Amino acid sequence: MDSFEKEKELQEIKNLLISQIQTQNMTNQGLVIIKDLLINNNYLIRQDKLKNPLNKFGKKCFSQSDEDGILVEIINRLDLKKGTFAEFGVETGIENNTLILSALDWRGFWVGNQDLSYEITNEKKLKYKKEWITLKNILKITQELSNDLNIKDLDVISLDLDGNDYHLTEELLLNGVNPKLFIVEYNSKFFPPIEFIMEYDSFFNWRGDDYFGASLQSFNNLFNRFHYSLICCNYHTGANAFFIQNKYLNLFKDVPKKIDDIYVGPNYELLTKVGHLKSTMVPEKLINR
Repeated sequence: MDSFEKEKELQEIKNLLISQIQTQNMTNQGLVIIKDLLINNNYLIRQDKLKNPLNKFGKKCFSQSDEDGILVEIINRLDLKKGTFAEFGVETGIENNTLILSALDWRGFWVGNQDLSYEITNEKKLKYKKEWITLKNILKITQELSNDLNIKDLDVISLDLDGNDYHLTEELLLNGVNPKLFIVEYNSKFFPPIEFIMEYDSFFNWRGDDYFGASLQSFNNLFNRFHYSLICCNYHTGANAFFIQNKYLNLFKDVPKKIDDIYVGPNYELLTKVGHLKSTMVPEKLINR
């Protein structure tokens, strides 16, 4: 076989491989589209079945899923214009719960352990502190950043750290940090009335399984102690719970009173299974508590 024939054969093999790759890519794209359609249809079915009217306002702009729309409806009912916020756990600043508030010209601060994907230049509006958050520093950080921005009382706090969320939330509430609205990530594996709170671990890193945070019932019990009430859980994922100070409950008379009617189970966009991977630490914690 001369060099020309070899080159021709190699080119034919190359073209065949390219064709196969293109076919596979088209198949993968088709599967992604089908999955997205199924997920969207599932959202619509879930939304229609939920008893909480606040879920009808769910929309995504900067949040992980539908939290933005719920948050905006709540602050509209509270008649808050250009308020103040704090968020603990913002990843790279691209997707979180309070970026929408910054977009609405609110002032506030973020705290997290990752570098932001962009630089914040207007620190009179938004400050970011990169630091690992623990029980020993969360109050100090909150006070320092509030003072820097001349914030006396925060209107909204969002806390999502994939681990010690219950303990850190309790630390803020115990020390008089009482926003009008408090958003927390709950472990939706545990439906009411199951109580679950992971042990505090200042070095905890979430491993992608179901050992993290606290159940909705446990968070509800905590917030009730400080005169807050649960008014919503986001329906897209069943991940974030919204608690409002009791003095504003008259603005949410349409919201169900029972926790079972507000609770949303896990729906992490997984079509073949529900919830995160299973951890042996969960049953160990429950059995030995």
